[in-house]
Amino acid sequence: MEQTWRWFGPDDVIRLNHIRQTGATGIVTALHQIPYGVVWSVKEIEERKAMIAADPSLGLRWSVVESLPVHESIKIGEGDLAPLFDNYRQSLRNLAACGVTTVCYNFMPILDWTRTDLAAPVPGGGTSLRFNAFEHAAFDVFMLERPGAEDDHSPEVLARARAWFDKASEDDKKRLLANIMAGLPGAFDRYDIPGLRKMLDRYKDMSHGALRETLARFLREVIPTAEEVGIRMCIHPDDPPRPLMGLPRIVSNEDDLDFIVNVIDSEANGITFCTGSLGAGAKNDVPAMIKRFAPKVTFAHLRNVKKDPDGSFQEAEHLGGDVDMVSVVTTLLEEQKRRKDAGNPNWRIPFRPDHGHELLDDVGKKTHPGYPAIGRLRGLAEIRGVMTAVASMRQLPV
Repeated sequence: MEQTWRWFGPDDVIRLNHIRQTGATGIVTALHQIPYGVVWSVKEIEERKAMIAADPSLGLRWSVVESLPVHESIKIGEGDLAPLFDNYRQSLRNLAACGVTTVCYNFMPILDWTRTDLAAPVPGGGTSLRFNAFEHAAFDVFMLERPGAEDDHSPEVLARARAWFDKASEDDKKRLLANIMAGLPGAFDRYDIPGLRKMLDRYKDMSHGALRETLARFLREVIPTAEEVGIRMCIHPDDPPRPLMGLPRIVSNEDDLDFIVNVIDSEANGITFCTGSLGAGAKNDVPAMIKRFAPKVTFAHLRNVKKDPDGSFQEAEHLGGDVDMVSVVTTLLEEQKRRKDAGNPNWRIPFRPDHGHELLDDVGKKTHPGYPAIGRLRGLAEIRGVMTAVASMRQLPV
């Protein structure tokens, strides 16, 4: 599989030559400076491509776009959406014209990934990302004061939430808000409590079924263009895969993925298979899910989580959590062989080590949360080892 690395552009403290030292050759990036809904021009795409390829000795290429954001109005289905669909289609055409043809996106309302603790301790002094159910409940019920929020949390979680809130300082509350907002690495919007309430109000009548329909409309609008120009779209699962703050989630489980791939049966309508996002769902059998949807997997995020009974979870070592990573990698390699044997020019599946523990010299550096160098380097090395061993034993192409 193509080994890739998420890079946040020229302001990322992890430089391109550092990425090459990890063994990755594919760059996963986006034009974060462009507001949502605005066309990505050929000029700006080519500038980013040239930046990545500036040193030929590194052998790097822009492999995957992550993400080409979907404007919030499209998710809600409000207003005149024709210009937004036109702009999205034009961005796809421009990316294809520049030779960047794998596009990851998500359909999570308002927030991308959500955590309550960005520096939960791990043995030996490192840290990782964590989602505490009681802190999320404290934010939802006592800080956000969302009507009806109490009904979405168990009595045990609510009791812990009340205890946390009653002794929390103003700095604790500000930190929790900042942590929840941290999952928007390229977004222009960062919400305070009143701003978040206002955004949530736009979704107040949105059901699971209604959000599915806005996604289906989006796919019908853009997938034909993607197919025409050779773009492969791949939707990222919800993280975590459950409703949050009253917001429906529609890319969380096997039934959701089945709905999405059947809206339009096209190679351009694929999945970013994220083992960490799906692995945080208590009912998700991740190895079984990837076996079922392997033909639709265009891109893979490989990371692991350790779940608690109350719905909390912490990001674990890449080979050390609840997800059987060896099984997942084996399925991906077998799918690659099937594609290669069928003569598919897109047989190779790019993957990246998603997130990582903050370890050693990375502790305290100002990287994007979840994206330190050393923890991801460790994850990539571990996955590369699994990949090499499985490929050798089963005579599969890597």
